[in-house]
Order: sequence, then structure tokens, then C-alpha cells
Amino acid sequence: MNVKQQDKLATGILYTIAGIIILVLASLLAFILIQGLPHVTWHFLTAPARSFEAGGGIGIQLFNSFYLLVLAMLISVPLSLGAGIYLSEYAKKNWLTSLIRTSIEILSSLPSVVVGLFGFLIFVIQFKFGFSILSGALVLTVFNLPLLTRNVEESLASISSMQREAGLALGLSRWETVMRIIVPEALPGITTGMILGAGRVFGEAAALIYTAGQSAPALDFTNWNPFYIASPLNPMRPAETLAVHIWKINSEGIMPDAVAVSAGASAVLIVAVLLFNLGARWFGQHLYQKMTGTGKKGA
Repeated sequence: MNVKQQDKLATGILYTIAGIIILVLASLLAFILIQGLPHVTWHFLTAPARSFEAGGGIGIQLFNSFYLLVLAMLISVPLSLGAGIYLSEYAKKNWLTSLIRTSIEILSSLPSVVVGLFGFLIFVIQFKFGFSILSGALVLTVFNLPLLTRNVEESLASISSMQREAGLALGLSRWETVMRIIVPEALPGITTGMILGAGRVFGEAAALIYTAGQSAPALDFTNWNPFYIASPLNPMRPAETLAVHIWKINSEGIMPDAVAVSAGASAVLIVAVLLFNLGARWFGQHLYQKMTGTGKKGA
């Protein structure tokens, strides 16, 4: 077998492996969507859940999932950006920096149930936040922060050092070079990491069982005062998310149409993550073009 034949064989094997992976993922998505989408209606998306009778929806759980996602990302994105920029651009290469990076790697590989138990002991019991949205958002920050920090650091480190030197040669300070040249150049990689982190947060269940709770009290969508107990924006109320709801109805067995609700909720979860990912990719590219001046200009 000559070199060209070996190259064709290796290329064929790689294409076959890629095709198998794509086929498995496509089959999984197709199965979930085909089973679940027929059950998705406007009533299903907006109505509250019912425990002992059929016909309930996922309205409150869906809102809780997005609300927790927004709160968790509002906390974790600035922290991860600051930590990633420091580790990549300012931290000295010594044993302390190596220890911090090793700790980040270890924390990013922890099972979510372990992070959830940590959040239960610290936020729910020690800080007395109880089963609440705030406890859930904080534990999701702990769960997501190491991955986001590592992604920001690697995205910044992938930028050529020549761009840093060019910024300094033009008279920019180190901070101006980082914020005006390095960060915009690394934005696509940073945005991709944020998308993956948001997907983990939106679909997380184990960590939220012990922190945000497994109940979804009735909400008054006419009162948006965050200090009102039934307000959707109240951060101290318990909040069952969509992923927790799917787990709960399949484990308790007290809902007559549990199979249909579970299938519909799973389809909504998949569609929401896909739409969020596509929207975030478009936003990241748009922001990159705006910050770097590479977008299309009008005549």
C-alpha cells in the first residue's frame, strides 16, 4: 500500500467516524423532536403544571429556566472575563498561577450533583437563602465559572503576541491593548465558550434539585415587584426549572399524562437551547464586526 492509498484510507476512516457521530446526534434530536413536538401547543407553553390531572403545561418551569439562566450568566460572565484576562495577560508564571489553573481544571470536572450538595450546604443552609432562585443562580455560577474562565484564558492566549506588541508600539497602555485589540480578536472563541456554558446552565437539573427546589408556586405575572412573594422576579422564591420538572414527573409518577408532558418538555428544552445557540453565535459575530470595524459599510 503506497502513501496515496494510506492517505485515502485514513481520510475515509475519519469521514466514517464523523458521519457516525453526526448520525447518532441527528437521530437523537429527531427522536426527541418527533416524540415531543406534537404535544407542544400555546396552552402547553403557558399553562401551569398539574399534579394529579392531565392537561397541564410548563409555563412556570419555562420562565424559571430562562430567569435562572439570565441571573447565572449575569454573575458568571463578568467574573470569568476578569479572571480569564488576568490569568492570560497579567498573571506571572509561578507556582501560585499553576496551582490556580490546576484548581480550575479540577473544579470544571466536578459532577453537578457534588456542586449541588455544596450549594445546599453553603447557600441554602449556611447563608440561609433557602430553596430559592438566588441559591440556584449562585450554585450554577460555581458550576459554570471554571469552564468559562478556562475558555476565556485559552481564547486570549490563542491571539498572536505580535498584536500585543503592535498595540504597545502605537502608544496604547497594556489595558487598552487588551480591551481594544486582544479581546475583540478573541471574541468568537469567548462567545462559543459562553454558549456552551449557557447550554449547561439551561439544561442542568442535579445541581438545582438541592438549591432551587422542586416546587413551582403560582406566580402573579401582573406584579413584577421583586420583593413581592408571588412576583416572577422574586429571587428568594423556590423555582422548579424545566430540566428538574422532566426528572420529577418521570420519577414521581403522579401525573396521568407524564409521558406526553415529558416528551413535550424535552422537545422545548432542545429547541430553546438550539435557538439560544444560534442567536448567541449571530450576536457574537455581529459584536466582533462592530468592535473590529470589519462589518459591511454602506455606500
